[in-house]
Amino acid sequence: MTSTDTGLDGSPYQQYLYAYPHKTSYRPLRPRPLLADVWRAEAREALFLYVHLPFCEMRCGFCNLFTRANAPAEQVTDYLRQLRRQAGRVADALGGDAGYARVALGGGTPTYLTADELTELFGIATAMGARLPGVPLSVETSPATATPDRLAVLAAHGTTRVSIGVQSFLDAEARAAGRPQRRAEVEAALAAIRDARIPVLNIDLIYGIDGQTADTWRESLDAALAWRPEELYLYPLYVRPLTGLGRRAHGRADWDAQRLALYEQAVATLGAAGYRQESMRQFRRAGAPTPDGPDYCCQDDGMVGLGCGARSYTTSLHYSFDYAVGVSQVRAVLDDYLARPADDFRFAEFGFALDGAEQRRRWLLKSLLRADGVDAAAYRARFGALPGDDFPELGRLVERGWAGYGGLRLTPAGLARSDAIGPWLTSARVRDAMTGYVPR
Repeated sequence: MTSTDTGLDGSPYQQYLYAYPHKTSYRPLRPRPLLADVWRAEAREALFLYVHLPFCEMRCGFCNLFTRANAPAEQVTDYLRQLRRQAGRVADALGGDAGYARVALGGGTPTYLTADELTELFGIATAMGARLPGVPLSVETSPATATPDRLAVLAAHGTTRVSIGVQSFLDAEARAAGRPQRRAEVEAALAAIRDARIPVLNIDLIYGIDGQTADTWRESLDAALAWRPEELYLYPLYVRPLTGLGRRAHGRADWDAQRLALYEQAVATLGAAGYRQESMRQFRRAGAPTPDGPDYCCQDDGMVGLGCGARSYTTSLHYSFDYAVGVSQVRAVLDDYLARPADDFRFAEFGFALDGAEQRRRWLLKSLLRADGVDAAAYRARFGALPGDDFPELGRLVERGWAGYGGLRLTPAGLARSDAIGPWLTSARVRDAMTGYVPR
C-alpha cells in the first residue's frame, strides 16, 4: 500500500489516470500468450470493442497519442486491410459467443478516413460481431474532418455519440496549444454534427493554455454552451515529452494555481448551466439522453482492442502492441504492424499481468475518480472485503477533506485533485515499471 503523502502534497496535475495500469508499465510478453488462452475463462457476453485509427490531419502540440499526421493514402488502405486480418484472428480467439455492449472508434481521428473508408471500418466492426446499429457507439472527430458525408456514414451505422476536440474557440489560443484552426471551421463542424442528429455531442476543451485568462476561458465555455452539448470534457493542459509543446520551454511558477482557478471557474459555470459533474473532466447536461443498450461495467467487463494503438483488457491481463510518441518511432511501430503475418494476431504482444491486489486497486481507482465514488457493496461482492480494509490509506483523503463516506467518495476539493490522487494510489509495482519506461 502507499506509504507516503508526498504525492498529495505536490502539484494537483501529475498524471491523468484514464487507465490502470498505465500503458508505460506494459512490457514484452515472453512467451507470447495465445489470445484464445487469454480469453478462455473470461465472461464475453458484454464486451467493449475499441477500434483504433492512428491517423490525423495534424499533430496537436499537446498530443502524446499514438498517431501519424497526413499518412499517405496507400498506408491508410493497407491499415484497413491489416485491421480486417487482425479482426478475423481476434474473433476466432474469442469464439462465437462473444457479445459487445459498447463500441468506440478512436485514435487518432477516425474521421480522417473518407466516407467510403469509414464504411469499410464499420464493416470490420460488424464482422467482429458488433451490432451496428444496435449498441451505444462513440466516434471521435475533429473540426477539419466532421464533414456532412462522413457524418452521414456515422449516423447510418447508429452512432450515438460524437466527440469533437475543439480545445479552444479562440484562434490565438488554439495556435498556442499547437492546434492551428479557425473558429469558423469549428462552428461549421458543430453545425454539421447537429444536422446529422447524432444523439450525444461531446466537446473537448483545454485550460491552462499560454495566454489564457478567466475572460477568454469564459468565452470558450460560453461558445461551447451555445451548442447545448450533451457532454463536455475539460482537460488541464499537460506538457509531455516528445510532443510539440514538450519541445518548447514551458512552465511558470503559477501554472498550477492558474489551472486550478480555471477549473473551479468551469465547475461553477457549468453547474449554473445545468451540467452534472461526473468526474474531474466529464460534465453531462441534465436530461441528456443516456446510452440505450446493454450495460457495461469498466471495472469488471473486458475490452477488445483492434488496431495498432489499441489496448485490450481481461481480468488478469492488459495487453497491446508497442507504444511510441515520437514521429519516427510511431512510423516504425506502424510499419511493423502492417508487415505482420495474419497469424501474429493470434497472440498478445506487450502487456501487464494483474494479480489479485492489482485487480482490487484497478476496481477502486476506476470508481473513486468518478463523482459517484466507490460502491462498497459491489466491491465486497466482487472481492469479499470492504474497500477501507484493503486500502486503509483512504482515510488520509478524509483527513484532508478530499473524500467522505470513509474515503469512498471524493469531495469537490478531492475531484479537483484527481490527477494527484490517482498517481498516489498507484502501486509500487506499476510505478516502478512506469519509471523504467524510456519515452520514444
